[in-house]
Amino acid sequence: MAVKGRRKKVRYIQKMPKIAHFSPRGKAGRPDEIELKIDEFEAIKLADFQGYDQSEGAKLMGISRPSFGRILRAGRQRVADALVNGKMIRIRIGDVQVGVRQKNVPNKKEIQEVELKELLIRENMLKFPAKNDGASVISVDESDVSSMDRGNTVDNDSKKVESES
Repeated sequence: MAVKGRRKKVRYIQKMPKIAHFSPRGKAGRPDEIELKIDEFEAIKLADFQGYDQSEGAKLMGISRPSFGRILRAGRQRVADALVNGKMIRIRIGDVQVGVRQKNVPNKKEIQEVELKELLIRENMLKFPAKNDGASVISVDESDVSSMDRGNTVDNDSKKVESES
């Protein structure tokens, strides 16, 4: 039978899952099984585990935001069915083309921490008036960043006075 419609776009994943089979305990006999496609697994991981919103997750997978939403909804529905009805979950590639990204994407929380540090540095730099003698450079060292994490501000003018004494 010929497949109708367009070919599915390549969907990028970080890496193949280490475990591809989950089975419930406490149910006599061999429970029913559902198949969770690798793109559904990746969508659930990006949205629910790593905290990305749908537009960010779609960019990371190389697909449109509506496609990401459909994949995420289908994956959540399959996982819920397995949890509620005590079914085994098998993660399979399915009928999608998969491209593996070379670099792992960090959790959104880690990215937010870096952005917060950069914002604190920028705010600290804006507190100092620019000198009229052309371009002025404000240096921020590692101790300044760690003190900003604790809520302290750094006064570079007082450092200059101390060093001139």
